[in-house]
Amino acid sequence: MSDTPTVTTPAAPTPTAVAPAPTAKKGKGTDPYIWGTGRRKTAIARVRIKSGTGKFMVNDREFNKFFCVERDREAVQNPLKVTETLKSVDVFVNVQGGGITGQAGAVSLGLSRALAEYNPEFESKLRAENLMTRDARKVERKKYGRAGARRRFQFSKR
Repeated sequence: MSDTPTVTTPAAPTPTAVAPAPTAKKGKGTDPYIWGTGRRKTAIARVRIKSGTGKFMVNDREFNKFFCVERDREAVQNPLKVTETLKSVDVFVNVQGGGITGQAGAVSLGLSRALAEYNPEFESKLRAENLMTRDARKVERKKYGRAGARRRFQFSKR
């Protein structure tokens, strides 16, 4: 061993990692549409809206031809009536799963969410009409040893 002292040099500082720029969310940037997703029972609706003349298409069909029952038509148009945008917004919907009434509920929720993003002032009106709340009820599964989800088999004495 030698008597000369050893000199230690400090380690070079490591460069700090730069966070990547946030990516544009769906519905932002160059996309002219505002998106909203709605769910009801097993139905899922993807709703796109943009400023326009009141065109309403569901699965590439006219709104009136897709929803034949008046109750479903009113449920779907309710968010547009509450916000008074029936003739000023074009709506394009892709909906799948479930039945017609479940699909109408899913479209209504998706449309309400899209309208709330389109104009934040609409959210309070939509909430007051209970259009921004998801209906979480689903069909209960069938249990083994039962006739249905809860019903028991009839007892018979032999």
